[in-house]
Amino acid sequence: MFAAPIGVFGAVAYTVGHLGVGVLLPLLKLLATMYVALAFFIVCVLLPIALGARIPIKRFINAVAEPVTIGFATASSEATLPRAIEQLESFGVPREIVAFVLPTGYSFNMDGASLYQSLALFFVVQAAGLHLSIGQQVLMILTLLISSKGTAGVARASLLIVFGAATSFHLPMEPLFLLFAIDQLMDMGRTAVTVLGNCVACVVIARWEGEFPAKPTTSS
Repeated sequence: MFAAPIGVFGAVAYTVGHLGVGVLLPLLKLLATMYVALAFFIVCVLLPIALGARIPIKRFINAVAEPVTIGFATASSEATLPRAIEQLESFGVPREIVAFVLPTGYSFNMDGASLYQSLALFFVVQAAGLHLSIGQQVLMILTLLISSKGTAGVARASLLIVFGAATSFHLPMEPLFLLFAIDQLMDMGRTAVTVLGNCVACVVIARWEGEFPAKPTTSS
């Protein structure tokens, strides 16, 4: 693990030395595309869901700001779990709903990871100069949607899924090593969106069950 950064630097330096600095431009485009896709997902998917569930947006943002920030800084959704539970409970979501929905979502509702894996795999396809039919592209996306379920909520876990998918579709592996150069930056964004999406899911489920805001408990 300690030698991994040296190996990654060597791989990137070798590639840049042979292909020139211009090889970094596609990586920057991929990074920009990733964050545009994440922003689109937040505005066009999560926000309408939150509005439809009548979630008070300003209060919700204040409540989830800290766990989302922790996820962005650590690139690990697991690191945000204790604080996310506390914040959602203080926001008014019952403990039993948070305790079930949030850990389950961290394993099966990996929104950011799904977006990243699709973009990364198509980056490999384009970098290799391959042309896929619409059917092949749909098959790849469906495969990644399924394989993203159960992805570990730790840094770099999604990259392993991309490696496995590339192998199963017989894609060249060399372009994947280029992703190491920007994977940390991409991991931060996708983790933050995953945490945000699961926090929204907790409140939506609580509203659906008629348990939001949580009813105060009375002691006998």
